[in-house]
Amino acid sequence: MRFAPMRPHILSLVTLLAAGSASVASLSVQAASDASNEFAQALRSRPNLQHGAELFRDCAACHGTMGGGSEDGDVPRIAGQHFNVLVRQLVDYRHETRWDIRMEHYAGRRLLSDPQAIADVAAYASALDDRGPRGIGDGQYVSHGAALYAQRCAQCHGTSGQGNAKKLVPRLAGQHYEYLLRQMYDAVDGRRPNFSPSHVRLLARLERADLIGVADFLSRSEWTAPPPQVAGHP
Repeated sequence: MRFAPMRPHILSLVTLLAAGSASVASLSVQAASDASNEFAQALRSRPNLQHGAELFRDCAACHGTMGGGSEDGDVPRIAGQHFNVLVRQLVDYRHETRWDIRMEHYAGRRLLSDPQAIADVAAYASALDDRGPRGIGDGQYVSHGAALYAQRCAQCHGTSGQGNAKKLVPRLAGQHYEYLLRQMYDAVDGRRPNFSPSHVRLLARLERADLIGVADFLSRSEWTAPPPQVAGHP
């Protein structure tokens, strides 16, 4: 079978689309490289807690002066979160690998000018000790959630949800129930692009009662790890 030759204008369109795809791929690779470099620079910085406290004034408008967030889960509790994890999330917001219009603004370069500023505010937040109230579920599935968490989640997130700073696994214990639940749903629905594919697949296999139970169990858990270490410094 002989195929008719491709018309010049169609050929030009195909060439243009191919070039455009290559450009997008190149930009994606560059964006990932920029994010990786900024993250590494922030981790190498020696945090200035005084400057971090000044920067945190903008954060306090939503997260509260002690970083406790809101019980309805609209704003997460960030007090005591691992320094490395906070830096990673701020960098992800800056490079659009995590989405939230509010955080994209506050993590932007107008307020956090460079990696040093990211390190400073992350260190201050991680050193906060908020003992305020937290949002919890109704308790219906909490026992089921505890058993499921121990079976499928504890290996990475820790037996009590304490996370792992070196592996960038966040502290989940004591986080607001509604926030935890929303993040799990967002991950499955593709609204958390910085979640690993394996993590998304695990969550996608869970039923509604499973997600509710795990979120409720974690919201009621206490973090019993030692005081946070910030970039190798107490």
